[in-house]
Amino acid sequence: METRQLDVGGLQLAVAEAGAGAPNHLLVLHGFGGAKEDFSEWLDAFAAAGWHAVAFDQRGHGQSAHPRGEEHYSLQLLTDDVRAVADHLGWDRFVLFGHSMGGMVAQLFAIQSPQRLVGLILMGTSHKRPDGIDAELVSLGREVVRAGGTEALLKAQKDFGPGPLDTQAHRRLIATRPDYEEFCDNKTLAASDDMWVALSAEILSQPDRLQALEKLSVPALVIVGAFDETFLQQCGELAGAIPDADFAVISLAGHCPQFERPDDWWAVVSEFLSGL
Repeated sequence: METRQLDVGGLQLAVAEAGAGAPNHLLVLHGFGGAKEDFSEWLDAFAAAGWHAVAFDQRGHGQSAHPRGEEHYSLQLLTDDVRAVADHLGWDRFVLFGHSMGGMVAQLFAIQSPQRLVGLILMGTSHKRPDGIDAELVSLGREVVRAGGTEALLKAQKDFGPGPLDTQAHRRLIATRPDYEEFCDNKTLAASDDMWVALSAEILSQPDRLQALEKLSVPALVIVGAFDETFLQQCGELAGAIPDADFAVISLAGHCPQFERPDDWWAVVSEFLSGL
């Protein structure tokens, strides 16, 4: 695996990749407050299976650019970035993998540019506002970020206690992998304040895409952890709506099965990719 910076229309994006020159192309999108490192340890495995696999820090995340101003962050702008990255890489067609917020972006891309997709993988995501999210608590989070940045948010989150994504699988992982909690905290600290404020609001007000996805003619895989109650039902609805979609529920997993149940996750993803 290698890392580099891409200049995409004047926007610097941090990329991790493996398998450059391979005939098959896979682009991976992390979730809200995530980073390319959510998937970077799998890139060499994808490359060994014949894929040029790329994960990048979306704008406002990780080591990518953090444009100032909330107006520089929206699901549509993130979708435009996906198109720009694929163009920069010279990929006419590719598989797009989106996790959580990245899955929302992937859905928008699939609706707008289906001719560019060989396949679509959606994991732990929703086709509209996620279920069970406390809008008042998120609004309070925005005020905390505006006042003190993501460092203040992280402290407030720890004071509030477990959130909807803090499943038993997540807690088990923290108990058995000593560096995982710090890894998650560092992703929050690396996130742009403006990004957090703008996208946390839009994610809770986004329109329903299910009807548009019913027209999609792209092979798809929808994955969700059995404990991921925020996204479990909507992932089932996504799999039911997309005409050529497989549905995989990963047992004993929460929102991040690639960490929580890695062998089961890899088996599902690699089988889908090998069948394309």
